[in-house]
Amino acid sequence: MKIEALHVGMKVRHPQYGVGTVRTISEHTAEVRFDDGQRTVEPNVAGLEPAEPQVVVSGLSQPLALFVQETAEAAVRALGLEKPESVTDQMLVRWHSGRMVLHPADPTLQTKEVPLEVFFHKIVMVRNNLRVLEQKINAHEKLTDAEKVEMQQYITRSYGSMTTFNVLFRAKEDQFNT
Repeated sequence: MKIEALHVGMKVRHPQYGVGTVRTISEHTAEVRFDDGQRTVEPNVAGLEPAEPQVVVSGLSQPLALFVQETAEAAVRALGLEKPESVTDQMLVRWHSGRMVLHPADPTLQTKEVPLEVFFHKIVMVRNNLRVLEQKINAHEKLTDAEKVEMQQYITRSYGSMTTFNVLFRAKEDQFNT
């Protein structure tokens, strides 16, 4: 591995010392902290290799910041996550700036008011977390198909319990389905 390929904080693998973290880099050597202590190694000679996945992007014809932004946005979309400000866009207009008021059975206790945007945001986060959980279950390598189906049934029942809140959603496709 060439010294130019290293960066401080990078995880590397040494054939004798195992996995370590690059602490400093000089012209020809690097200080690497391994489990048994810090060592100075020459990456070209020592057989040092990256210990974490690497990526090479060549021929990039757009600014790096734009590339990173587009990649992050694609990941957010793929996970079904949303920006906090986009959450209220999904809410029916009639509920904007509304308040949910909870009255306790005991009249001596104080009522609780919650802005509907806050409540709606929490409902949407539950929905998003259920979606992510569903994806993780489906992609899990060690669960059997029967176990995946059983877990999916719990998620489906959770969605069913959440249908009460569908009245808050603007678009039908954003609602909870049974």
